[in-house]
Amino acid sequence: MAIVKNQAGKDRDMSPRMAPEPELATVVHSPRPDQDCGLLEALRGREPTAADCLVSAYGERSYRLAARITRNEQDAEEVVQDAFYAVIQKIDTFRGESAFGSWLYRIVANAAYKKLRIRRRRRDEVCRDEVLSSFDEHSRHVPRIADWSARVNDPSIQTELRMALEAAIDELLTLFKRDRKWNDEAARKQLVKFFEVMGPTDPLTLSARRRLSALMFA
Repeated sequence: MAIVKNQAGKDRDMSPRMAPEPELATVVHSPRPDQDCGLLEALRGREPTAADCLVSAYGERSYRLAARITRNEQDAEEVVQDAFYAVIQKIDTFRGESAFGSWLYRIVANAAYKKLRIRRRRRDEVCRDEVLSSFDEHSRHVPRIADWSARVNDPSIQTELRMALEAAIDELLTLFKRDRKWNDEAARKQLVKFFEVMGPTDPLTLSARRRLSALMFA
């Protein structure tokens, strides 16, 4: 230790002094609250407006994602409807390990790829049926059955078919309202098949879709 005299004749310690070590700050990494916490609370609480809030927040982006995968507007609409229904039904399984939006988009993407697989399978089945329909069980060629599809344009047949479809849709909607999960959601799946047959712009399709959505998100 070096000691020197100052002008007053007093000893002065010239040894280097160590600066006191700073106290280590305790850093707490708290999880980032999900930006959709209000929406999550509404969905988990089964609030009446929760479904509308879900559609407002994620409907457009989910549709764009589904459309990019399926490349079909009608399929994209059905995908979003099915995916949002699944989100509402499975909301209690969301644990917050990822953002709610990421979880939802995975459900939408999975539903879209499932729709693609179903579409391809149906196309393959149609192609196989077209080839096999010309042969019987003994691999012998048989003549094609006469085409009677022109009768579909008969107004009386169209009216009867329309009435039958309306009655069937009403019955399926009633079954769905009574028990959504009846027979592995058979009522909803059959309605979707009707929509595919009638086409997305048919007034009966549009009306039935609105009624089904109201029941699904009630």
